[in-house]
Amino acid sequence: MKISFEPLKDFFNLIYPNLCVVCNNHLVSQEKFICTSCLYNLPKTNFHHDIENPVSQLFWGRTKIEYATAFYFYHKGSKYQKMMHKFKYHGCKEIGFILGRYFGSQLKDSVFNQVDLIVPVPLHKSKLKKRGYNQSEFIARGLSESLEKEVDTQTLIRTVATTTQTRKSRFDRWENVEKIFDIKEPERFRNKHILLVDDVVTTGSTLEACANTVLEAPDTKVSIATLAVA
Repeated sequence: MKISFEPLKDFFNLIYPNLCVVCNNHLVSQEKFICTSCLYNLPKTNFHHDIENPVSQLFWGRTKIEYATAFYFYHKGSKYQKMMHKFKYHGCKEIGFILGRYFGSQLKDSVFNQVDLIVPVPLHKSKLKKRGYNQSEFIARGLSESLEKEVDTQTLIRTVATTTQTRKSRFDRWENVEKIFDIKEPERFRNKHILLVDDVVTTGSTLEACANTVLEAPDTKVSIATLAVA
């Protein structure tokens, strides 16, 4: 006789409901963390269709970037702010993977599918130990699944633990991240088109510092993809 655990599962969900991190509505089967409606209604930028988009323009005259884009617009006070906080600070790392995978499905038919290697912006080992995970890595893993490109988390490293960028001016942000990254094995990046991945781009200072370091490797090209632009 086959035993059904569905009643037990329904009872457990009644006490500990599985809710969407954006709208708090109940998730249905196959949905995880974010309901299909909220996923579909993300305020997408569609910047990947325009090479000269506002994210790309952030880096003009600052560093040599092939392409740059962000998946969706991030506004403080929006219903998606809670989702990003849960992802970045409260251990819900799977959110990054889900959104990264969806982001990758949008990029698959764009110039971003020309990249050879996906590299998340690294955390310093002290911050990684405190947080327990690098949020950018989970976005990169999701992108990797859709784009079918390898992820490298070992070559680009963060050598200096910086203070938070929040509330810093553009110049202070740049000064805060100057020369804080290094490449362990430059040959790993030789002749590669690297896709740098981060969660949110604001002024682009951290990504600029990352790109400048990566470009020190021989014959390397860099593009940028972030989950959101603020």
